[in-house]
Amino acid sequence: MFFIQAIITIWQREVIRYLRDKIRIISTLFQPIMFLFIFGMGLQETLAGGNFSMDFIQFMYPGIIAINVMGVAFFSTISTVWDREFGFLKEILVAPVSRTAIVLGKVLGATTVAVLQALILLIIAPFISVNLSFIIVLKLFFSMALLAFSISCLSLLIASLMTTMESFGLLMQVLIFPMFFLSGAFFPLKNVPLWMTVLSKINPLTYGVDAFRQIILGPQVSAEVINSVALHSVSTNTLFLIIFSFIMVTIAVLTFDRNS
Repeated sequence: MFFIQAIITIWQREVIRYLRDKIRIISTLFQPIMFLFIFGMGLQETLAGGNFSMDFIQFMYPGIIAINVMGVAFFSTISTVWDREFGFLKEILVAPVSRTAIVLGKVLGATTVAVLQALILLIIAPFISVNLSFIIVLKLFFSMALLAFSISCLSLLIASLMTTMESFGLLMQVLIFPMFFLSGAFFPLKNVPLWMTVLSKINPLTYGVDAFRQIILGPQVSAEVINSVALHSVSTNTLFLIIFSFIMVTIAVLTFDRNS
């Protein structure tokens, strides 16, 4: 019971911190909207003459949601580095609280923040002619939570190794952009060089984008079109993210225990 209460307390702290930071909420919404409408509209006419088989903005939309989930999940765990620098983490560690509870509380807090932020982006759907039923939103919510949890575990693992916010932020930038462009959010990964295929297969964001795209656009386009851009089945994407999350959270607990 105390274990669960510790998780809830740490989770609550992370969520309250997010809700109180209005600038953070607005700024993390601006980037995906900018990508979708500026980058998407800029390339839409260019790709219209090719054999792209679907509206480019609709194609990008699931990827933009996945990128937003990843970005928010990554930077939500920066509080771990902040807490270490200002001594709050040390206060938690001297309390009779399991390290696993601390890790799960922070990861679940980052997951909740990332999912809440991504759900706001669903408001855009009617403006780009994407129809979202209750069932689609429900499936999407589960996939969002799974992707956010896996990225949060990876991010917390990295944060547990960092001693300053500057080093954490720099490493995040080094990781985030390759994950962006190797996820299939901006272009299909069916006919790309072998090295890109290999890197995309170990990128968790790839599986999130692929699942989101099939869930959102599956009812919108023909099976032939969705199969032309899909990499794996939704169940395969889900299984990968579950396994990845389990591995990352296990390593994060062990690393957090050793370095905190």
